[in-house]
Amino acid sequence: MMRLSDWIIRLTDLCYIRPVASIVPRQTFRYAACGLISLGLDATWYALFYNYVFDRVNLDLGWMVISPHIAALFLVFPITFFTGFWLNRHVAFRTSPIGAATQLWRYALSVVGSILLTYGCMKFFVEVCGVWPTPSKVLTNVITVLYSYLAAKYFTFRHASE
Repeated sequence: MMRLSDWIIRLTDLCYIRPVASIVPRQTFRYAACGLISLGLDATWYALFYNYVFDRVNLDLGWMVISPHIAALFLVFPITFFTGFWLNRHVAFRTSPIGAATQLWRYALSVVGSILLTYGCMKFFVEVCGVWPTPSKVLTNVITVLYSYLAAKYFTFRHASE
């Protein structure tokens, strides 16, 4: 029986055709596919939590009230975090000689770095440079995705071959 990661790799590699294949390395393409899968799962889980678990109603903890969109964000984050780690470890960077615990710790550090980079870029572009928030977010996403890929390739899953 084929493992889920092998199935995802085969499906991803079916899409790895010219002209993309002549420009983008296979590992980078798989990383992008993992990102798209994570993004889709994140949006799906968020919608389910927001609309059905919290039913678009504030969550009253007794000592604190959390809005449903923030509550959904907090509950979806660990799912997305571990899904993203699993995808990167078993699909994009599957041959890294670094142990799983070390990879998980490094992945957590890179995610914290992404969060801080996103915050810093948004503050810089909007408040210092005066760029509108939406274009700032797009530019920030480009910078953060580039950072995330480089952190994964050269830090979290270092020495992974294609």
